[in-house]
Amino acid sequence: MRNVKPPERMCTVTDAPIPPRLARLVLVTPDGEVVGALPPFPVDSPWWQDAEPVVSAARARRGIDVTVLRLLDTELPIPHGGTVTYLAEVALRVSAEPWDETLDDHPLRMTWARPGGPADDLVWAESRLAERGLRRIGPAQQVRSWNLSSLWRLPVESQTVWLKVVPPFFIHEGRILERLQGERVPTLIAHDGPRLLLAEIPGDDLYRASPSQLLEMVSLLVTLQREWLGRTNELLALGLPDWREEALLTAIAPLVEDVGPELTRDDRATLDGFVMGLADRFARVAACGLPDSLVHGDFHPGNFRGDGKSLVLLDWGDCGVGHPLLDEPAFLDRVPFDAADTVRRHWHAAWSEALPGSDPDQASRLLRPVAAARQALIYQKFLDGIEPSERPYHAADPADWLHRTAELLRAESG
Repeated sequence: MRNVKPPERMCTVTDAPIPPRLARLVLVTPDGEVVGALPPFPVDSPWWQDAEPVVSAARARRGIDVTVLRLLDTELPIPHGGTVTYLAEVALRVSAEPWDETLDDHPLRMTWARPGGPADDLVWAESRLAERGLRRIGPAQQVRSWNLSSLWRLPVESQTVWLKVVPPFFIHEGRILERLQGERVPTLIAHDGPRLLLAEIPGDDLYRASPSQLLEMVSLLVTLQREWLGRTNELLALGLPDWREEALLTAIAPLVEDVGPELTRDDRATLDGFVMGLADRFARVAACGLPDSLVHGDFHPGNFRGDGKSLVLLDWGDCGVGHPLLDEPAFLDRVPFDAADTVRRHWHAAWSEALPGSDPDQASRLLRPVAAARQALIYQKFLDGIEPSERPYHAADPADWLHRTAELLRAESG
């Protein structure tokens, strides 16, 4: 699937350098009994959700094997770096400092964030591999654990397999991947509800894609979206989120109202005008002649993997149903500035060829603030679906994306 890398989704971005991360572990046994706490120790990456360097450092510095379960506390209000306290599981009791705080339960806790949860996931993976005649030849390696996924690397005979477990709001990922097999998406070995087994993809994550690769990425997406034109009911039946006109009209106004106290007066006034004019904006988008289709939802170069011969589009948990050009702004934001216009022209030419008489240029302009507001909705959905201790990952993002929406609207009018 992929190597360890920065977050799958863009969290709050600042220009400040990211400080190093120190991990403090509160240890529990598989049955949930508290063992104690380990003093903070440095780990190799600042990314809070990267569990692999925490596991490696605990083994190197303390001589113990741990499984990272969940976030308990963070020194910094937003990701990443600083001292981070995790709950971690150990198979046997070890020497540790006393820790007398209370471990509460929460109805939104992910299954892999509970003692014994990762072990259950690995048992499921072993059974699915055995059904396919595959045998693990080395220890399972924990790669990531946070509110959006649990990720493990499983070495099996002649290949590597990835175990991914997702939260309830991403549970459609296995279903859509099953429908997309044969396309340039990860090979799905097995899936059951939130659990997925995925085959290794050769190559590298393409954050620094070449100009020709950027164009190929866009062509791949447009080709895939063309195949799903007129089939939105099929996608909705798979459980994909609905980001079509009516759904966004219904959702954006209450979000602006709820997040309003976190916004400046100017941003709030701009967004109020945006909400008032949304129905007219969507009518103008519809007049551009591009129907709803499959939306990847987190389309950017880093979610592609390739070896110079082929490209594979990763991470389908964010996918939904809506206007196909909702995928455009985030992609263009993450390509080199001098390549953006070329990529945009290529993108719009592909749709003009697919749908003669359509106006992707106008649709793109109208959708830029809508796409930013959709991002705010997505992050609010995460916050609504995760327990409080995990919310620092996303707490600032709805307001940040609504601020960006307001900036785009002011640029549009100015």
